[in-house]
Amino acid sequence: MDKLTDNFLRLQDVLDRTRKIDFLAPLLLRLYLVPVFWMAGTQKYHSFSDTAQWFGNSEWGLGLPFPELMAFLATTTEMAGAIMLLVGLGVRWVSVPLMFTMIVAAVSVHWTNGWLAISTGSGIFASERSVEAINRLDKAKALLEQHGNYDWLTEHGSLVMLNNGIEFAATYFIMLLALFFIGAGKYVSIDYWLSQKFSK
Repeated sequence: MDKLTDNFLRLQDVLDRTRKIDFLAPLLLRLYLVPVFWMAGTQKYHSFSDTAQWFGNSEWGLGLPFPELMAFLATTTEMAGAIMLLVGLGVRWVSVPLMFTMIVAAVSVHWTNGWLAISTGSGIFASERSVEAINRLDKAKALLEQHGNYDWLTEHGSLVMLNNGIEFAATYFIMLLALFFIGAGKYVSIDYWLSQKFSK
């Protein structure tokens, strides 16, 4: 029993040594989220009038008040947030408005579609909507196999049916929540060096 305990403690010691590189976790979270928010923000920026119309229209859009202001806030939050995440500046602060944008996106755009981002016909997250989408995808595949060059079409990836559920928004929210609590991480962030310079 003592030998087993000693072996466990040695393994625990090895595990504890990995904390010397624990800055990698927040760094990789930040770097993963940078292109997500940069692409979302720049897409809104390049089609700003369409974005504002979509934000404001209640029939085919979100029906939000002050659509130009809301579009401006969403665009600048995502673009500035991407830059701040990249350099590790004000990461805990910028996580808050970015989390808010994820909540708004999940509730106003994705919620009615369920969890899944990509439709599936089975599993605990499958819904009547996603099952029907798979039925339609199967019909589309059959048409393409019969009348198109299906092998060429799927050479670089399988055909899927988008479900547009809350999966991605929820995932990004959880990643941002982790960054809110742990911060930008050591060494590879401006936040770290500022804290080193100004901490008491």
